[in-house]
Amino acid sequence: MQQTVDMGKWAVVLGASSGFGAEISRELARSGWNICGVHLDRKSALAGVQALISQIEATGRRALFHNVNAANAEQRAKVVEGLHSAVGAGSGGVGVLVHSLAFGTLRPFIGSESDRVTEAQMEMTLAVMAHSLVYWTQDLVAAGLLGPGARVFAMTSSGGHRVIPAYGAVSAAKAALESHCRQLAFELAPRRIAVNAVRAGVTETPALQKIPGHQQLIEGARLHNPSGRLTTPEDVARAIAALCDPRTAWITGNVIGVDGGEDIVG
Repeated sequence: MQQTVDMGKWAVVLGASSGFGAEISRELARSGWNICGVHLDRKSALAGVQALISQIEATGRRALFHNVNAANAEQRAKVVEGLHSAVGAGSGGVGVLVHSLAFGTLRPFIGSESDRVTEAQMEMTLAVMAHSLVYWTQDLVAAGLLGPGARVFAMTSSGGHRVIPAYGAVSAAKAALESHCRQLAFELAPRRIAVNAVRAGVTETPALQKIPGHQQLIEGARLHNPSGRLTTPEDVARAIAALCDPRTAWITGNVIGVDGGEDIVG
């Protein structure tokens, strides 16, 4: 769905450099959004980030990327301050916030002291993959950048309500993320800001490849997905772009499955 967007309209994408975040950035740019991308990458990955920036700019949109820790309060404040300066007065501010941070600990809860998840790892996983959504939303609202008609999306997974080996900390983060979306949807409804979690099906992304036994997840999804294939980042990106249409403003507080019916199979 192609959307006409004011040249001043911005989308903030957390986790913008790969996987879902990168494809969502490309699709939103094609749909008319300038992209403020936040990512954390080593020097070896920066060539890919620059290629993404070039693809965004080739659509005629602006790209403002920050290689920082999105869960760090001071760095978050600097990004918001810089975005406020870039957006400028009367530009319409930020119309979309996408939370696609995939950085957490993949360890079992029970095991030897060297193998099991630690308290620090649990807290870090929840902070990055769940709680940071709240803090980014708070800061963007406080800065006057996230206003009426805006959309907030957070990437979740079926692991938020299912058991996957070594996925416990991330599963807890996804469940918390969905809860945060419901609470934010409730509190932001008077401001006419819609908030939804997007539950993608099994998708071959760099984040999936870090999960122990990920190949079995891929094979199971290929076998059981009623649509006969895996979910792709493009499926998810197109769905989010469509949900930015003004006609979808009444859709808020949901976990929206973008999985070809995968989750209903069990």
